[in-house]
Amino acid sequence: MKYIIISLVSLLFLKAELEYADPAPSMVNPRKVMFAITDGRDRAIHHVLSSANNILKAYGPENVNMKIVVYYDGMKALLKKNKEFTVRVDALMQYDVEFVGCRNTMRTKHIKESDLMDDVRIVQAGIMEMIERSYDGWVNIKP
Repeated sequence: MKYIIISLVSLLFLKAELEYADPAPSMVNPRKVMFAITDGRDRAIHHVLSSANNILKAYGPENVNMKIVVYYDGMKALLKKNKEFTVRVDALMQYDVEFVGCRNTMRTKHIKESDLMDDVRIVQAGIMEMIERSYDGWVNIKP
């Protein structure tokens, strides 16, 4: 009996569909999503990367413009030497997820551009990038 109830509840969740806002996400009207990685704990970095991956799976990468702005202690996620993250960051980059690093943090933490993974875009201040993109209609997701 327990398995029947669990099966019925599972079916209800499968039937529940997400109701998209108008216009629905598409290549012409992609969702504009940004995350910040500011926490240097491995768990926190993996959480953001997993959340980004989940959004790409749900909408389809062609229906999402995504950027991950990295500053403060989170900059370790973009360092070439951190193989644990480079594989995941590179995989997201393959789906056109843009990673943005903070020059102010780099200066403070003595990080050189050559220390970062290829294709990371550098801005003067990560927090200002997030502010300006929010005025462009980007949604900031905090997992």
